Amino acid sequence: MPLIALTTVALLALCIAAGGSNVTITRTDGDTREGYVDVTGGRVWFRIVGAESAGTPLLVLHGGPGMTHDYLEPLEALADERPVVFYDQLGCGNSDRPDDPALWTVERYVAEVDEVREALGLSRVHLLGQSWGGGLAAEYVLAKKPDGVESLILSGPLLDAGRWVADQRANLAAFPDEMQEDIREAEAGGNFDSPEYQEAITAYYTRHVCRTDPWPECLNRSIEQLAMPVYLQMWGPSEFTCTGTLREFSVTDRLGEVTVPVLFTCGEHDEATPEAMAYYRSLVPGSEIAVFKGASHSHHLEETAAYIAAVREFLCRVDAAH
Repeated sequence: MPLIALTTVALLALCIAAGGSNVTITRTDGDTREGYVDVTGGRVWFRIVGAESAGTPLLVLHGGPGMTHDYLEPLEALADERPVVFYDQLGCGNSDRPDDPALWTVERYVAEVDEVREALGLSRVHLLGQSWGGGLAAEYVLAKKPDGVESLILSGPLLDAGRWVADQRANLAAFPDEMQEDIREAEAGGNFDSPEYQEAITAYYTRHVCRTDPWPECLNRSIEQLAMPVYLQMWGPSEFTCTGTLREFSVTDRLGEVTVPVLFTCGEHDEATPEAMAYYRSLVPGSEIAVFKGASHSHHLEETAAYIAAVREFLCRVDAAH
């Protein structure tokens, strides 16, 4: 059933009809619905925000791995034109947190996107992925070749772990020698809990992850709920140290296979550097890029109005072309 013009109430009805026992609604508040979807390994929590509109729903994939949807809440501003669907990936946030490391794989998270779409009746959808979520969105489209994905918005995406680590190491070179030595010593000894290493992480994050002071409350909520078992297994002890299963992750050699419209976004000081984004854009025919001056990895929080405007304009253009 094509998802063309749905009120939130109609979307909820479709969720229940499509998912049956796979969907549990736990809260209804005006244009917002929350609940759980059964997926492989447990239940994932979802939140749908949206008023009456003809726009294709936007499905949002958060980063981490191990973060939560909270820091992406500004995207609710787009719900005046289309339903916006958030969910916490399994092991994260409000979703179940099973103690089973075998579940923290790219393949299972890719399958999870399909399970969420099917349960919620999202037969047509735009996909927005931030950071690791961008890599997940790209891998989902490339591996599954799913029907009904009308566009990709990749915000500061992790598309190649080797390139990501190399870019973070290049960023580290601009920091004081003493800080760089503290990082080398911690990594050599595996002492990632040392005060010096933690101070280095904080300094790095305030320059390249989020440059606002203080950090937005929604970002703090995600950080406080970070699922460390997932982050450590899939990535590692910090953004610039990858020891996990994602260390070989890359979609670079397959990006040319993407056939839907793609918008890359990043901040001037992003961990996903403008140079990397320009390179990825060159691999996807017809794709676009938006770089936000003065911003970093959290450019959707630092330059919210400009970011929302860019995403809105892109989505409306894609909708109009269908």
